[in-house]
Amino acid sequence: MTDQTQPGRSTTGYSVPVEEEAVVIIGSGAGGGTLAYELTARGIPVVVLEAGPHLTHEDYVNDEWEAFNQMAWLDPRTTSGSWRIARDFPNLPAWIVKAVGGTTTHWSGATPRFKAHEFKARGTYGRIEGANLLDWPIGLEDLAPYYDRAEKAMGSTHVHGRKPLPANNNYKVFAAGAEKVGYRFYATGPYATNAEEYDGRPASIQDGFNFQGDKNGSKWSTLVREIPRAAATGLLDLRPESQAVQITHDAEGRADAVLYLDAEGNLHRQAAATVCLAANSVETPRLLLLSGTPSFPQGLANSSGQVGRNYMRHTTGTVWGHFEKPVRMYRGETMAGLIADESLHDPDRGFVGGYYMETISLGPAFMAAFADPGSWGPDFTALLDRYLNTAGMWVVGEDMPQEDNRVSLNTTVKDENGLPVPNVHFDDHPNDVAMREHGYASGEKVFGAVGATSTHRTPPYPSTHNLGTARMSKQPEDGVVDGWGRAHDVPNLFISDGSVFTTGAAANPTLTIVALAIRQAEYIAGQLRSGGI
Repeated sequence: MTDQTQPGRSTTGYSVPVEEEAVVIIGSGAGGGTLAYELTARGIPVVVLEAGPHLTHEDYVNDEWEAFNQMAWLDPRTTSGSWRIARDFPNLPAWIVKAVGGTTTHWSGATPRFKAHEFKARGTYGRIEGANLLDWPIGLEDLAPYYDRAEKAMGSTHVHGRKPLPANNNYKVFAAGAEKVGYRFYATGPYATNAEEYDGRPASIQDGFNFQGDKNGSKWSTLVREIPRAAATGLLDLRPESQAVQITHDAEGRADAVLYLDAEGNLHRQAAATVCLAANSVETPRLLLLSGTPSFPQGLANSSGQVGRNYMRHTTGTVWGHFEKPVRMYRGETMAGLIADESLHDPDRGFVGGYYMETISLGPAFMAAFADPGSWGPDFTALLDRYLNTAGMWVVGEDMPQEDNRVSLNTTVKDENGLPVPNVHFDDHPNDVAMREHGYASGEKVFGAVGATSTHRTPPYPSTHNLGTARMSKQPEDGVVDGWGRAHDVPNLFISDGSVFTTGAAANPTLTIVALAIRQAEYIAGQLRSGGI
């Protein structure tokens, strides 16, 4: 094993000498990449360990299956539970990216904020049988100024004077239906894709491929913005193809190093003064569980037993509308509009919490794979034959945290390094099912109002909004981290991704992850100055 106290192998050019003990960030996506920039901008050197390669815009290919295989985290995983994904995609329960920039290089760009009541789900919704609801230890008032900063950094449209995206055909059908149904709150954003040049990024060319890669660079990602800016400070040591396998600790229970494997499988040790774990809500609990010791027999930072539990993935489903004339939904951005009217809390609908409807399109290959998994025959081919005349919308809403929905170690299945793979277990809560059915019906009303000849419901895709598994809590026994993302059990360990979400809310999570990371960086910097870590 190499004692890595100097720059390791790097294909990025982003490599600088580091102190023997550094702030080590595991993961370079929305949380980790943002944290890296915010800390280096404050003069704090960081080491970023990224499991995947450093792909650039020149590497991306505008072919959906080739891009998927180029970017996706395809290491073995298993799944269990009654959710449909266990049947349709047993080896791909989560669809995330393994590359510098993480899943910010594969996302819709949607940037709605949480609503105030969504930080107080237990107090607002009351006791929901089977749900492990808990209020966040922070509220909208705490995060609001960081939402402002995140929106400006990401270039969110419709706020802070940012020009909205133009309406593509898919949105025009969507918006016309929304108006006829009586919805009031619909628009082409907010999205973190440029309608005009902004912050060094060009305007979108409306090519439909920015969902996976974005060769044009018009959509925000940490690959485009935060990682290069962190590098420009001279304080970033970015190490791609560096898979973290254990966080170690000293006799006092403080994190003191991260062990990681390079592309050739060689084991390295990077000493750490502080560790920030931002590896997504699947890999983050996996690493904590892999880091168990006699001092932490249930896994690092897991005295509560909550690591891996309360996994959420948002309640989702897709409605496709078929029309007499061509829509050509693939022209323009993949997601380019949303309806917010159903994102409120109205228990008279038969469920708590709310959901958004958002435009979506898939290419013919993805449509064939995901529109009706496992189907074949005339009805399926007819669905594909209607492709040009199809409009699409995605339902995304708050699902209920449940203790038994969890990420755990599957000790019978090992990865290429001989380590247990993560198993993702999920069962829909009755509230999730009721919300999904309501969303399907609402989507069908929107398309029906503008003359859809038929509609088709698609079940959930492999999870892209992976949340929970190391949640924030006021009391240590209820969660894993405090309101700053600092582990209750390990004072110099922070969680910096969607794992910390106490509840999921209805909104797409990336904006909130970025806002939390900006806030956390400010806190860490202050604690380092004062000696509080």
